[in-house]
Amino acid sequence: MHLSLGFSPCPNDTFIFDGLVNKKIDTREFSFDTHLEDVETLNNWALQGKLDITKLSFAVYLKVKDQYELLNSGSALGRGCGPLLIAKKDIPLSEIDNLTVAIPGENTTANLLFSIAFPNAKKKKVMLFSEIENAVINGDVDAGVIIHENRFTYQLKGLVKLMDMGEFWEKTTGNPIPLGGIFIKKSIPAPIRQQLDQLIHNSLQNSYASYPQLSEYVTAHAQEMDESVMRQHIDLYVNQFSLDLGAEGKAAVTALMEAAEKL
Repeated sequence: MHLSLGFSPCPNDTFIFDGLVNKKIDTREFSFDTHLEDVETLNNWALQGKLDITKLSFAVYLKVKDQYELLNSGSALGRGCGPLLIAKKDIPLSEIDNLTVAIPGENTTANLLFSIAFPNAKKKKVMLFSEIENAVINGDVDAGVIIHENRFTYQLKGLVKLMDMGEFWEKTTGNPIPLGGIFIKKSIPAPIRQQLDQLIHNSLQNSYASYPQLSEYVTAHAQEMDESVMRQHIDLYVNQFSLDLGAEGKAAVTALMEAAEKL
C-alpha cells in the first residue's frame, strides 16, 4: 500500500521518521511518497486533504478533525518546549497589544498560544519561522514568536526573551504543551491506521537505539545546524509523549482545543 506522508525537515521529525522512510525497520506492505515541508505548509495542505499521513500543528486540529485522526505516536509535546516571544530589547508585556508581532504561520500552535496569552494583539505578520529572528533584528517587526531551533540561537544574535508562552500555558493550565502531532486520514481503514501508528512508534525506537549518534538523514535536512543544536532540538521535542501520547498527552490536547474554541 502506497501512502503520502508529510513532516518537517526539523531534526525531531526526521529523527522520528528516519527508520520508516528509509526502511530501517520492517514497513510490511507499506511504502511512502514523502514530503518534507514547513509545518504551516503542511497545515494548509491538510485543509485541502492533500496527504494521507501528516505532521500538523495542534492548532489546526479543529479545522481538520472531520477528515483526520490523531495518532498516538510521533507527537511533539512536553514541558519547557513552547514558543518564545522575543524582541531586540525589553518591552513591557502591557505594550504587546500595540506591537507588530511576527508569527510562524496563522495555523501554528505558536500563534494559538500567543493568542491565548495576548488575545487583543491583532497586528500580526505571518512569516516563515526561520526568517523571524532577522525580521526582529532588522526592525521589520517589533517582536516575534520563535519556534524550533531558534530557541537555541536568539540570544547569540543579541535578542531578548519577553515571554515563554509554553511556560505561561503550563502555569495557567498545569498541562504539558501540545505543539504538533501526526494525523492520518479517517478514510483509511481503522486496522491500517493502527498498523501505521505502530510503525511510527517502531521507527522512533529504531532511532533511539543509536542515539546520540545522528543519522545522515537527520543531518542532511538540518539546514547547517550544528550537531549539538540538533541534539538539543531532539532532546527538547522528542520524548515519551512522542512514543505514545497516553492519557496525560491526550488531556493536554483536549485542553488546547477547548482554549482555542473560546478565542
